[in-house]
Amino acid sequence: MLRHRFQPGRLIAGLFLAATGAVYAGDAGGLWETPWFVAVPLVVGGLCTAGAVGVLARSVHRRRGTARAHPDEPRADLPG
Repeated sequence: MLRHRFQPGRLIAGLFLAATGAVYAGDAGGLWETPWFVAVPLVVGGLCTAGAVGVLARSVHRRRGTARAHPDEPRADLPG
């Protein structure tokens, strides 16, 4: 398996989306009643939180000098 940088924003987004799925799975299973509009704050709040965490993580990686450039971007130390 190739090693990759940990991306906490994607983890947060996945957790919120999984929680939304679990809420509606419980509703479908008859464990509780869930109004249709419950998904909106869960998904939007999760995506906003994930975006903030992603921006924070990226700034920390850049400050520490551990950010990797995208493979398609030209490198500054190579000519052309």
